[in-house]
Amino acid sequence: MNNGYGTRPPSVRRQRLRAALAGPGPIVAPGVHDLISVRLAERAGFETLFMSGYGVVAAALGLPDAGLANGTDMLDRVRQMALASEAALICDADTGYGGLINVMHTVRGYERAGAAAIQLEDQVYPKRCGHMQGRKVVPAAEMEARIKVALDTREDAGTVIIARTDARTDLGLDETLRRAERYARAGADVVFVEGPESRDEIRAFAGCMDVPLMLNMGHGARLPLMKPDELHVLGVRLVIYPTAALLASAQACADAYGALGEGRLPTGPCYPFADFSRLMGFDWVERFDARYRTLDEEGRT
Repeated sequence: MNNGYGTRPPSVRRQRLRAALAGPGPIVAPGVHDLISVRLAERAGFETLFMSGYGVVAAALGLPDAGLANGTDMLDRVRQMALASEAALICDADTGYGGLINVMHTVRGYERAGAAAIQLEDQVYPKRCGHMQGRKVVPAAEMEARIKVALDTREDAGTVIIARTDARTDLGLDETLRRAERYARAGADVVFVEGPESRDEIRAFAGCMDVPLMLNMGHGARLPLMKPDELHVLGVRLVIYPTAALLASAQACADAYGALGEGRLPTGPCYPFADFSRLMGFDWVERFDARYRTLDEEGRT
């Protein structure tokens, strides 16, 4: 009986993600920020999801993604999302939340919580969101150490380690290309380049290394939003859309609350109540009750 929780072991999800990364692509991973978005994304057919730090910090804490959430805050969300999902979950782990020993602790916790892939970045700690200016990065050798610790710490060789660089904005294209190549040589399974500014730059990043390139299609970035097939032609294997559902949800909430605040009834598109109840699992609760009601009644007599 389906009880609303994921049943596919994390090791299976990791192998499915690795198989997809080895395939022709592109892999599209929509951003998820809470358990409702997880279930809706799976309902839409996605096998890979991206636990967005920006979205999770906003939804769970009501705060900006500016280094204010700690590792425990994020680990709780990894555990909840992985438990409720059958998909391969790519989890934003920021910088690892401290020094190298913190990276070890974060990777171990995320992996045991069910993450299929763990993303670490080369920003200084505390980090800033990728759309913000003034992001600073650590020396490349320090990031290579983070990658090594992550590789040595993971207990399942199938766990995908993603190395992200934020060097483009502050240090320029050439240094970002060097870092992407270095992180790939250091053993990262995927390299995520934040903030490329043109199609030619994307091609250059894809061509400078022999591991899959991951790219972020976030609203408000310098590079206009592009479709997955367009990015695949440029060499991108894995693309995330971290804020698409978050911003759509926020707009829908703003419209509904605004209408009620003005004494009107909301008139925008509305997810059918019965369908939403099934999405949340009320149908299996009813089946559970029907199956065990007799035992419950006997126990009370």
